[in-house]
Amino acid sequence: MDDKDAVPASVTVTRNGPYQVSGNLPLSRQVIGSNAGGESMRWEAGRDYPHATRYSLCRCGHSANKPFCDGTHQRIAFDGTETASREPYAAQAKLIRGPAMSLTDAEALCAFGRFCDPNGSVWNLVDASDAAAARAAFTRQTCDCPSGRLVAWDNATGKPVEPAYAPSIGVIEDPAKDCGGPLWLRGGVQLVGADGFRYEVRNRMTLCRCGASQNKPFCDGTHAAIGFRDGG
Repeated sequence: MDDKDAVPASVTVTRNGPYQVSGNLPLSRQVIGSNAGGESMRWEAGRDYPHATRYSLCRCGHSANKPFCDGTHQRIAFDGTETASREPYAAQAKLIRGPAMSLTDAEALCAFGRFCDPNGSVWNLVDASDAAAARAAFTRQTCDCPSGRLVAWDNATGKPVEPAYAPSIGVIEDPAKDCGGPLWLRGGVQLVGADGFRYEVRNRMTLCRCGASQNKPFCDGTHAAIGFRDGG
């Protein structure tokens, strides 16, 4: 694609319809890898979908061609009203300060990835962040949070610690819970509401694709409660 044909990487919420993706964003399966106890431990790469400059992703959860939209939202009269806060992350998050690192936590953004749980949980690890092992576990687990609910901060620099992602979209699978998870926006993709509102650009965000979140367009973990599956 020539530079003159390039379009910005963005995802636009359509009114009671799909997500319209532009900017040739790579799309791939991303699998939550777990240990024998079912704890979320790592991200495992799944299949890549063919690149396309533009495509539409299902938001209602009922497409027969998931993760892509097939128009089913019209037949089922899907209500995709956006109800999430539009405040920036910093205004939503609570700060927990540790000795070497700190944690910000915007609980409403939780997508139930559960990377926060191992090793006694990140909420305890931050208090022990002056110890090398605890600090390493805290940083790794916090950075693996797909929704960006949790952000680790280096007290010495005052800067957040973020994984380096190229702009892309992941379709999350959660084998430990036997369900499909949200869409994972990575690398600073612009999210645009159905009314044209431009949400804060963040490195990590998760969007509902089961249709049942009470925090649309963001995921709230309901996919696990309803056993959402997409046949992928």
